[in-house]
Amino acid sequence: MKRATCWLMLAGLALPLAAQVKLPPYTRQTLPNGVVLVLMPKHDVPLTSIEVLIRGGAESDPADMPGLASVTAELLRRGTATRSADKFSEEADFIGATFQTGSNEQATIVSTEFLSRDTTRALDLITDAVLHPAFPEPEVKKVLAQRIDAAKALKDDPQPAAGVYFRAFFYGAAHPYGRPADELTLARITRDSIMDYHRRMYTAKNMTVIAVGDFDTPAMAARLSSTFSAVNGGSAYAWASVPPPSRGTSPRLLLVDKPDATQTYFWIGQPGINRTHPDRIALWIVNTLFGGRFTSMLNDELRVNSGLTYGAVCRLDTLRLPGSIGIATFTPTETTAEAVDLALDVLKRLGEKGITAEQLASAKAYIKGGYPTQRLETADQLAGVLGEMELYGLGRAEVDDLFSKIDSITLETANAAARKYYRPDGLTFLLLGNAAKIREAARKHAPNIVERPITAPGIR
Repeated sequence: MKRATCWLMLAGLALPLAAQVKLPPYTRQTLPNGVVLVLMPKHDVPLTSIEVLIRGGAESDPADMPGLASVTAELLRRGTATRSADKFSEEADFIGATFQTGSNEQATIVSTEFLSRDTTRALDLITDAVLHPAFPEPEVKKVLAQRIDAAKALKDDPQPAAGVYFRAFFYGAAHPYGRPADELTLARITRDSIMDYHRRMYTAKNMTVIAVGDFDTPAMAARLSSTFSAVNGGSAYAWASVPPPSRGTSPRLLLVDKPDATQTYFWIGQPGINRTHPDRIALWIVNTLFGGRFTSMLNDELRVNSGLTYGAVCRLDTLRLPGSIGIATFTPTETTAEAVDLALDVLKRLGEKGITAEQLASAKAYIKGGYPTQRLETADQLAGVLGEMELYGLGRAEVDDLFSKIDSITLETANAAARKYYRPDGLTFLLLGNAAKIREAARKHAPNIVERPITAPGIR
């Protein structure tokens, strides 16, 4: 990681670290057809990053076809009306441009970074991919076959598999976050469903185009306006209205049986918050201390002090819809009960004893020290921040006032958040391992266990 002093040089400021985080100037306009253009000039290096953001993501997948948004995104560069997949890659490689597509819970993101002198060629490539994909049948079959094989192979890699099983169990099939793509759902996707999804979602009213880099703002605005003004207006995606996960009156536990496992991978989850919740800064600080960095409470106890695992974390998912707070780690099969008990003990201790003033100051410094280089240093990072702001309806104060908001969190506020959200009751457990050897340890935490063999098709 680059040192924070790099950001001082970048920003041209000789101020304390806490005073330096300000979002650079940018412009925002909406074209007559509904496309939003966000432009931020950045002249320190001759690079430009363009990001096209399509609202929807996994949230917009049909309930019986999880993975549709992601597969559609991957196929954008696999052939267009004027370029084959090979020709597209050759042209991108010729100008040294990166080209990435992906889909998360609430958006599809198509991005490219290139030398600013190659703006015309790079812009032609990304607009061709986003607006004119051909979805050739051979490429569709190839991508789907690869995705299905990967979904099956995931079960041989228990650490990421445990996370997928946990999300499916925690959110449930009625929630868009609880419907992971697997070999069964991917097999239902067809070229027709992909083309229909692209036609419905890749519309002007559902599209934001972000450019950050070494360019003249009026000239770039004119280029992008000329290109994206032709996009069909369509409709903006209507965000799903989904009840947030609730804390149960009793614990729930899913035991995924992998008989050849020599370790147990487990998650312990409870309801969290969404990206715009008023408690998000306080929870960010608390979770950093609890399980968000190497020197966290969880990692100290489960790795450093006890040696039960090589690492333990707590993931705080702040998405468009309320997410989960999930403890995740693994341990040898024979120490499963001890590791789960210790993780729960640390969780209980946080709620009962809270954090100290020294810990609070440490977490604040840790977050502020890493934020500039992790989020605001490069063109693609800045494009990502601007995309988040558009997606979640946030203003520039989300960055400009961040450090003052962090500083405003008192010890009382932080400990109130810890007591409210980090609780030992109504938890959701996921254990993946040798069921015959860990079943009794599991029953200690949830009398009624749901058990599933990892060899069973799909995730749900």
